[in-house]
Amino acid sequence: MTNPTTVDQIAERVEHLLLRHEELQKTNALLLQQVLAVSHERDLLKSKLAAARSRVDALIERLPQNSSSDTDA
Repeated sequence: MTNPTTVDQIAERVEHLLLRHEELQKTNALLLQQVLAVSHERDLLKSKLAAARSRVDALIERLPQNSSSDTDA
């Protein structure tokens, strides 16, 4: 019996699809971990940016104000 039967062909195809499904689930889990890590990093960077922006704003407030007569001279 060299020719596989239709049932054997279907069984082989189903097994192949099950393996592919398992691979895709593993890949999806890895991608989800990466998304979570990148999201965490993004949130951390946004927090650092807000803190830096606050420090820059505080420094700008400390700068002396120029009067209009200083610019005319």
